[in-house]
Amino acid sequence: MWTSDMLERIRRLREQWERMALGPVMARWPEQEEAFATPTGIPVHRVYTPEDLQGKDYVEDISFPGWYPYTRGVQPTGYRGRLWTRRLVTGFATPEETNKRLRFLLREGETGLNIVFDNPTQAALDSDNPLSEGEVGRDGVPVDTLRDVEVIFDDIDIGRISTSIITAGPFIFSAFLALAEKRGIPFADLTGTLQNDMVSLFYTANPVGSLPFLFRISADIIEYCRRSTPRWNPISFVGYQIRESGSTAAQEIAFTFGSAIAYTRELIRRGLGVDDFAPRLSFFFDAHNDFFEEICKYRAARRLWARIMKEEFGAGNPLSMLCRYHVQTAGCSLTAREPVNNVVRTTLQALAAVLGGTHSLHTNSMDEAYALPSEDAVRTALRTQQIIAYESGVCRTVDPLGGSYFVEKLTDELEETARDLLRRIDEMGGMIAAVEAGWVQKEIARASYEYQQKIKSGDVKIVGMNLFADGPESRIEILRVDPAHEEHQKRMLAEVKARRDNRAVQRALDQLKRSVEAGENVMPGTLEAARAYATIEEVTRTFREVDGTCGEPVAHHFSY
Repeated sequence: MWTSDMLERIRRLREQWERMALGPVMARWPEQEEAFATPTGIPVHRVYTPEDLQGKDYVEDISFPGWYPYTRGVQPTGYRGRLWTRRLVTGFATPEETNKRLRFLLREGETGLNIVFDNPTQAALDSDNPLSEGEVGRDGVPVDTLRDVEVIFDDIDIGRISTSIITAGPFIFSAFLALAEKRGIPFADLTGTLQNDMVSLFYTANPVGSLPFLFRISADIIEYCRRSTPRWNPISFVGYQIRESGSTAAQEIAFTFGSAIAYTRELIRRGLGVDDFAPRLSFFFDAHNDFFEEICKYRAARRLWARIMKEEFGAGNPLSMLCRYHVQTAGCSLTAREPVNNVVRTTLQALAAVLGGTHSLHTNSMDEAYALPSEDAVRTALRTQQIIAYESGVCRTVDPLGGSYFVEKLTDELEETARDLLRRIDEMGGMIAAVEAGWVQKEIARASYEYQQKIKSGDVKIVGMNLFADGPESRIEILRVDPAHEEHQKRMLAEVKARRDNRAVQRALDQLKRSVEAGENVMPGTLEAARAYATIEEVTRTFREVDGTCGEPVAHHFSY
């Protein structure tokens, strides 16, 4: 990008500037820190110049939006043609209350749905299980049977709006498909995303089941969707959960891609061509506090994924090389102290996601350090995205920070750091082996500990918590889930069990068990069980009998 003569001239000018301008100022006013670095540990220089981009090839490394290696985005027009999908995570109390919130958000301008489920549902426990007591509807919506999915989406056209289902495994997705059937909506018309990354969730959320079995089920879902729901994203590789567990930005990229590579190899082993399924792979990233590192993380991830798909897997379809991703602002960055400050944090994180080229975005509400968001708080979170979209002007050009010496250098360094981690994973035999050996978990734990120690020492500053923390406690109204909602959910479940054809349920579960034991794809059998109004716990118990997993799941676990 720069000739050797030009770089030499810049070097001489920089040295002159350091002597004549920088030196006198530094003598009188030293910098605030001896050395600056991103949270990942990448050094941040005082100033960046073309010297930092020596050897950079614009065509090979940066190029244009919509062209390989997609550093500047996957769409040639960026947000000039279409804005990102604005979707707020929703789910609390009961399916009825969740439906009201979804319809409220749609009226307020939400453009995609994002459903989160309560702890018992994530743990594959029915609401009437004694272990669910006190937890039903507290941190998401309970789903026991197809009846609950019917209520959640009542008066919502699931054939026209994209839906993100924040859970792993086939049951709730099967219930969603059964609902589409009842409404006469072809599966081919459904658009949305299922989380489904059992590898990442295995070490961040500890699902019940053996990793090989969980991995098999996830791959089954991808294979099924390729044939039956061609517009649906059957998996979203969960970088968000990795980052919320304490990883660095580079670890988030590497460990997310480690899972994606493992699934890609498995599907190819099953006989699929990479271009048959890769265009529907998707990703789910975090947006944390370090503004520029987060922007560069998304740019580095796009380029790295494109290169992996082209160079390692020989993808020929450009769509197979696209790193399409959803972003959620960092829940772990929210503070209970001075919660209104969270609006500012979320705004900066959301702006970083947009400047980094996200395709879908959830903005956290200011009260989520206390509880699920109130109606007023979630409206403010949605308005944050709308103000960025319609008032800030950042959508007028594609990749507006592209070409910045700092941004391009930091993008390079994040990509290379993530590549180094992926090389170590490959040396261990791949992501499954690295997780089973505990290496991934130890790396995240180490990064998390180091970050928390920096907060404790004040090296990482959190306004209102370890900096400017002498003000009075702030108080805000928060959402409180009425315990009566839990009793209502139990009554609804009892009614379903009394009304359904229990012999049909048992036949479906028996057939599901036989198909799983035979090594067949789990989706057709799970769909049949959902149609019969089997419960999530009944279906998961069937899987557990085959997998041989003992014991009951616990809160914060993810279901099959």
